[in-house]
Amino acid sequence: MSNTNQPNVLAIIPARGGSKGVRLKNLRKVGGISLLARAINSARAAASVSDVVVSTDHEDIRAEALAHGATVVDRPAEIAGDTASSESVLLHVLEQRQQTPDVTLFIQCTSPFIASEDLDAAVTQITSGAADVSFAAVADHSFLWAADEHGAAIAVGHDAAHRPRRQDRAPQFRETGAFYAMRTSGLLEAKHRFFGNVRIHQVRTEHGIDIDTEADLLLANHELAQAEQHIDVDAVVTDFDGVHTPDTAYLDEHGNESVRVSRSDGMGVERLRSAGVKFLILSKERNKVVSARAAKLNVEVAQGIESKAEYLSRWMADESINPSRVAYLGNDINDISAMNLVGWPITVADARPEAHQAARHRLTRAGGTGAVRELAELVLAARNK
Repeated sequence: MSNTNQPNVLAIIPARGGSKGVRLKNLRKVGGISLLARAINSARAAASVSDVVVSTDHEDIRAEALAHGATVVDRPAEIAGDTASSESVLLHVLEQRQQTPDVTLFIQCTSPFIASEDLDAAVTQITSGAADVSFAAVADHSFLWAADEHGAAIAVGHDAAHRPRRQDRAPQFRETGAFYAMRTSGLLEAKHRFFGNVRIHQVRTEHGIDIDTEADLLLANHELAQAEQHIDVDAVVTDFDGVHTPDTAYLDEHGNESVRVSRSDGMGVERLRSAGVKFLILSKERNKVVSARAAKLNVEVAQGIESKAEYLSRWMADESINPSRVAYLGNDINDISAMNLVGWPITVADARPEAHQAARHRLTRAGGTGAVRELAELVLAARNK
């Protein structure tokens, strides 16, 4: 998220508990991560965002929001029903703030695929003065039709007698509902999300999915499984025990400890380094075997780290790396706080269930048996693509 020298950008995520189509929809999972957590993670990974607030009327949603680093505003009953407007929720949150933000970023967690770089681009349109409002939309080359009062078909936005090829048709744009960046002063005056100079921020077609039914959830999980054959990042951070090793150790009669590692993992790390991908081993334990392995791999290592999240946050800032472009590979509950900071939280196949719940992607390999190599190949595949 942003520093104090930048414009104040408040991300607001409405998430009520009373969804009718899919019960507690905002807590349903895509890729092992709840829709709410996905939205929070995207917002927190955006460089322009100063703070993330979730407005809710449900205790489980409140707990999920807090667990993923958001602030929570309790939503009163009069704006918690299915007839309440989104604007009423935004205005209620803004009323609770001591400082009015320069930009309000309205995010809907029913859109599971929101790239932090798209959020930043939309915010930039506002802070640069290019627009008062910027919203997410996908290009649509469809021939649209409506029916009149007698059921007869009426062409919408095109001449039914003229059928140009797709490449010869200027696109229309479909509002996805994923996010809206707004100049806050204009929102407070208009009390509506569209005012002044409105601009479209085009997002990738695959980011246009909106979750309204069980079928939408199935589609989103399928799309994610296809997309995550490639993991596009600039840095890979890993735990050591249980990731580079099978989470076991050999102990001789003198108390000397040794571990088993994978030569395949070593080759994967070497290939990542050759491709210019930064690599860090982050371990809670302080052990000579960790130092020896890091030296063998010729990578940076930090040991004896009690707060992995705190260390990782500083490291990403020092290295000037966008958190959304970092993969963290973990296996246990002490990895979760760090996993929540990055765009690609990943677990080995035999990770703890709690860690799996925080992951965006699960590997098929267990720790110490080629998991690091598997992640390396996914990262390299994205670079080759």
